[in-house]
Amino acid sequence: MICKRIEYTDFRNIVNESIDFSPETTILYGKNAQGKTNMLEGVYIFAQGKSHRAGKDSELIRFGAERAKLSLRYESGGRENTLSLVIEDGKRKTTYKNGIKLDRLSEMIGNFRAVLFSPEHLAIVKAGPSERRAFLDVAISQLRPVYMRTLQRYNMILFQRNSLLKSMKYGASPSLTASLEAWSEQLSEYAARVAVVRAEYAEKLSGMTSELYSDMTGSRESVSISYHGTSRIGGDYGDEARVRSIYRRQLTENTDREILLGSTQYGVHKDDVDIMLNGREAKFFASQGQQRSIVLTLKLAEGEYSRRETGEYPVFLLDDILSELDPARRSYIISGIKDRQVIITSCDTSVKRRIRGGLSYYVKAGVPTAAKEQ
Repeated sequence: MICKRIEYTDFRNIVNESIDFSPETTILYGKNAQGKTNMLEGVYIFAQGKSHRAGKDSELIRFGAERAKLSLRYESGGRENTLSLVIEDGKRKTTYKNGIKLDRLSEMIGNFRAVLFSPEHLAIVKAGPSERRAFLDVAISQLRPVYMRTLQRYNMILFQRNSLLKSMKYGASPSLTASLEAWSEQLSEYAARVAVVRAEYAEKLSGMTSELYSDMTGSRESVSISYHGTSRIGGDYGDEARVRSIYRRQLTENTDREILLGSTQYGVHKDDVDIMLNGREAKFFASQGQQRSIVLTLKLAEGEYSRRETGEYPVFLLDDILSELDPARRSYIISGIKDRQVIITSCDTSVKRRIRGGLSYYVKAGVPTAAKEQ
């Protein structure tokens, strides 16, 4: 997977600019708040389908403009393609592949694959379950677009079921009870589909992350990852029918409590990922440095998993991450991203000396200016 060129129009603080990327390393450097992260964000949107930073799409449109547009040229499997994205306030994003309009945003996911490192990703370890679920969902969706559609269907059913639970708080008729049973049946079906895929991904990622983390720390420490469901399945997600029956039981045996609370208390929207460091929960026992090391190896493992599944590495995006690392971790990351495409943002101009080869751009007020070849 190679990102070749991106064009921005009225995106964030960028008026009308383009960047050609090196198949090796491209560095975007300059002072804070000049648009480096915005440029990286524009690339990652094509992998995730949405911004990893903005709460609303309208935040992506440059102040005073009516719409924002992004166009990406990339190579995958030896073939060159283009993806385009138009963002208008109050409207759904419009997407195109090779000039042909796509019916749904989900059809774009999986075409272009990327792994993002950013300081905010420490939340995967130290924040709540939603951060860890999101990490799995984004990574899996790039490899299996059908998974995103399954997750979307689950969330739609969950919304309907929650609406019904809230209305039943003030009285439950036989028809409402029957409707709740029907929604519970559907929710358990899609919950099982999501949980089985998440658990399989987490299990395989655990082995890769453990190996990388042991290598980074000189075998002094160990990390493991496992999917943890509210249904207390006990780690056995191999039998989808069994998983579905457990979710169904949870959803039917606890309806009185759910009606009282007005929301669904069981399902994959409540599940978590256990990240263990030396046999203890990393969220509580890992130092800041250990948390950073865990996230770095998780991201490297995500990229390696993608390569094994698709036959090619995704594009690696490093958002001002090297400046936060000590020399040992910085050296490990630099050595770990060789032989793959990397796009880096940094306020530290010395990063150009540490990473040789490729292209670099000085970014100021949303304008990238090409520097001489490194």
